[in-house]
Amino acid sequence: MANIAFDLLIPHLQRASGKTVWIADENLLNTRLSANPAVTVIVNRFDLYNVLKQQDWNAHFSDFDFSEMADNSIDSLIYRVSKEKPVVHHVINQARRVLKPGGQLLIAGDKGEGIKTYIDKAKKLFAGACQAQKASKDTWFAELTCPDGACSTPLDDKNYTSLRPEAQDEHFEYWSKPGVYGWNKIDKGSAYLMEHLDAFLMTMPEPPQQILDLGCGYGYLSLNASHLDIPITATDNNAAAIAACERNFDRYPINGKVVTADCGEGISGKFDLILCNPPFHAGFDVEGDLTDRFLQAAHDRLSYTGVACFVTNLHIPLERKARQLFHQVEVIASNSNFKLTRLTHRM
Repeated sequence: MANIAFDLLIPHLQRASGKTVWIADENLLNTRLSANPAVTVIVNRFDLYNVLKQQDWNAHFSDFDFSEMADNSIDSLIYRVSKEKPVVHHVINQARRVLKPGGQLLIAGDKGEGIKTYIDKAKKLFAGACQAQKASKDTWFAELTCPDGACSTPLDDKNYTSLRPEAQDEHFEYWSKPGVYGWNKIDKGSAYLMEHLDAFLMTMPEPPQQILDLGCGYGYLSLNASHLDIPITATDNNAAAIAACERNFDRYPINGKVVTADCGEGISGKFDLILCNPPFHAGFDVEGDLTDRFLQAAHDRLSYTGVACFVTNLHIPLERKARQLFHQVEVIASNSNFKLTRLTHRM
């Protein structure tokens, strides 16, 4: 899919010569560019990180961590805006801190993503030094020049870098932060899955010995399956989710580990029970291929006698897709919003 906003930034990436930072996130999964040795890439998705490393970019996987960058040390920062407002505010704030006087923030995005508002806010933060242009009907690009002197009041990034308690129920207090999908709530689909976990377990020929939480987020499914007292492997592609899940595993006596992986890629072994609330958004787009990839990962990691438990929105055609990979596909429960699908290799 075309990414007009990012296309506006490509020439600046290609000709960057000073100390340049490129902030790359989930919008850029199809990026194919020749590496520029002047550019350091900070990326929060493990799949994109691997793609960029294969292309010889100087890429660093983190939750957009600027902590090792000194004030006024960067010549330019290039950023195609992210999906979530606190993330965008965090990056703009850090750009104002790390850019040298006269350094430039190059930013682009679409109208429906709030780019005009972000440009207006950044213009105030950068003391008005801004050249903005409407590049197409819905796409804007801006160059902001960093002034000399102290920064004004930063944008509200919801204390982006800090993990903290954000949700709780009768069993757990869940620590999370901006940058994690559904970071400040308990996902209703995940809660629905856990309400019916016993129904999944009753169909298994024997109790599970290993659990895989595929796309773990801050770890809700893992924590609520921990009463089974069997080893749990929780995995996610997003740096913020990994940090939050690790904190929640540390806070409770979870028998398990948290692994950074793209759809479980690189995780060895087979699992008797796979729990999954798969994402179906990639950046600003609905991405049907994500469902396919999570189903393939479940197929590859599920033991012959095991059960994969998926919760999805009603409109996701999971059953049709799953029948290409699993011998048995059964919707065991549904409500007005979600459905629970049981997948097995055996008939």
